[in-house]
Amino acid sequence: MSSTPDTFIPRSTPGSLAPGLLLCAGIAVCAWWLGLKVPLIGGPVFGIVIGVAVRNLFVPGPIFVPGVRFGGKQILQWSIVALGFGLSLAQVAKTGLQSLSVTMVTMTVAFASALLLGRALRVHGKLQILIGVGTAICGGSAIAAVTPIIQPDDHDTAFAISTIFLFNLVAVLLFPLFGHLLHLSNQGFGLWAGTAINDTSSVVAAGYSYSVAAGDLATIVKLTRATLIIPVCLILAFAVAWREKRAERSGRVTGRFSLRRIFPWFIVWFVAASALRTAGWVPVALQPAIHFAASFMIIVALAAIGLSADLRRMAATGHRPVLLGLGVWVAVSVSSLLVQSLIGRW
Repeated sequence: MSSTPDTFIPRSTPGSLAPGLLLCAGIAVCAWWLGLKVPLIGGPVFGIVIGVAVRNLFVPGPIFVPGVRFGGKQILQWSIVALGFGLSLAQVAKTGLQSLSVTMVTMTVAFASALLLGRALRVHGKLQILIGVGTAICGGSAIAAVTPIIQPDDHDTAFAISTIFLFNLVAVLLFPLFGHLLHLSNQGFGLWAGTAINDTSSVVAAGYSYSVAAGDLATIVKLTRATLIIPVCLILAFAVAWREKRAERSGRVTGRFSLRRIFPWFIVWFVAASALRTAGWVPVALQPAIHFAASFMIIVALAAIGLSADLRRMAATGHRPVLLGLGVWVAVSVSSLLVQSLIGRW
């Protein structure tokens, strides 16, 4: 569904958005149902997999393009804001501060290893960022958050999310086993899972399979880690803004530079939503519905991203991004255990 000069793409009016959005929503319903049946994989993974399959087996026509693009960008941002209503900043502050030292080390290791290993494997910069952010913070949600800022190709986003989810599944199976082999305490395993597994659902699955105490701690650590997407997004936004400003001054880019255009305003709304949740202004009775809406919108958005993915281009990318994801994931997992051992949390 990528556009070419010979492809007619309808203007993005409410009517033109309908076919693509209905296709994304239909895929999302199927993915959500499959996620209930196979929670280890989850709706988001099914959403992007079905989207990729539809894109590459049936190749929907140009009439679907506006709605799919809208789903992969605007709905993506709305889902992130909706997630803020379920994240109380006060709730995670105490445990978050206690785990911050380990989290900061693992994040630094993730970004450094993504940069160094990405260069060694000759993986291009935007895909390095996507895999690094996804491994460092919160998997697909972090990739979703930075996508509107760095604006990668749709197939790069799909590739990064698929790679991250692959190692999420591996982590759910291997982390409890290694935890018992290493004789980790509940606190040690919860901190390890919360700082080294990417997706929240995988953290919960691995944590509670170890013990209830480990699951509780892992969940709080993971929620705290997720809030760090805010400063990361802001840093990336200013880096992109600085690069565009330099390009404009050198004459490589024409047109007036606008920080307002590139600033990730959805992150501001995410903070506002979290503040409302923390202040108790979000009715408890509405929170399950908001959480469901946010989760479903994420599946819709990932289905749209899948519908934009070209497997031929992904195949041309080769095995290097998968090796990059593996290397970053291993580096993060090992560094988390090393820091815990050094500070006596093991």
